Order: sequence, then C-alpha cells, then structure tokens
Amino acid sequence: MELKYPMDLEKLGAGFRLRKVAAGDEAALHDFALGLPPHDLLYLRRDISKRPVVDAWVRDSASGDIETLIVEKDGQIIANSALIIDTKSWSRHVGEIRVLVAKDHRKSGIGRLLIEQTFAIAVARELRKIIAQMTIDQRNAIKVFEEMGFSGEALLKDHVQDTTGEFHDILILSCSVNAVTTRMAMFR
Repeated sequence: MELKYPMDLEKLGAGFRLRKVAAGDEAALHDFALGLPPHDLLYLRRDISKRPVVDAWVRDSASGDIETLIVEKDGQIIANSALIIDTKSWSRHVGEIRVLVAKDHRKSGIGRLLIEQTFAIAVARELRKIIAQMTIDQRNAIKVFEEMGFSGEALLKDHVQDTTGEFHDILILSCSVNAVTTRMAMFR
C-alpha cells in the first residue's frame, strides 16, 4: 500500500489529491465540517463544527496523536479520515478510524480509498485492532467497512443526542489488523 503523500488521485479524475493535514488547514477543514449534514457528525466524539475543536485536531495531527488524511478537489477539502490512537491508555494497540466525505462526492470510491490508506497507516503504526463507529442508518459506510473485513462488535442504544434532542444508536465495527492484512494479501 502506497504511503507517500501527497498523492494525485488520477483514477478519480483531474484535480483530486490526497495528503496529510498540515498547519494552516484549520479554516478549510472547519469549512468542510460546516458543509456536512449535522447527522454526519453524530458519531464523532468531538463537535468539529466548532473552530477551536478543529484547531486542536490539527495540532494533535501535527504531534502524531492523530493521523489525518484529506482529499482535495481543485484545492478544496471534500473528504478526510482520521486514525485516533490513545498512546497513553491500556488500549494503545487499538486505533479508531473516522471518515467523512462531502455529500456530492459519496459513492465515488473516496471513502473506501481513505479507509484503505488509513488502514495502511495503522499497519505501519503496528496497531492490532481497529474500530469504526457510525449511526446505524449509515448503510453504505457499514457495507464498505464490512467488505474490508470489519464486523459488528457493539450497538450502543441512544448513545448520541442530536441538536433537536433526538437520540440515535451507534454501531461499533472492528477488525483484527493481522486478519485483514492476511485476507488482503490473498487477493493480490
């Protein structure tokens, strides 16, 4: 798996580029977050519609506590992924993948590409397990993760509350990095 960034994504068309987030991306990342439907943000532990949260996210990415990739189309952020690792916890062998794709670019393969690239980073960081969280109505995202070897691990009932006061269930999917790596090698 290619881990050199930035990377032009010719297979998606002209003007698509994948790169790591960097200092100076805060405003563009915040604008991207504000352009997402509020429901898309429910599974995130932090509210990235708030600029100070995005600023902290970029700082944490610079320090290596979070690995963040962004996809740009003609210089505008249209998708991102993050691999969150709590290196100071008992679960430092576990990473959490979060992927967000702008509504106009869904079903284009960008989400899958980000999951694959983020998974490759997890392998390079020698993680043993990866989890992903999402609301249960995100069927396309669930399907992509399951196709890549993730399976259901937990369902947290009424775990998040949206801005209107409605509660939503969160599904946690997980995979063993070694099992998925072995499975991927079989299909090469």
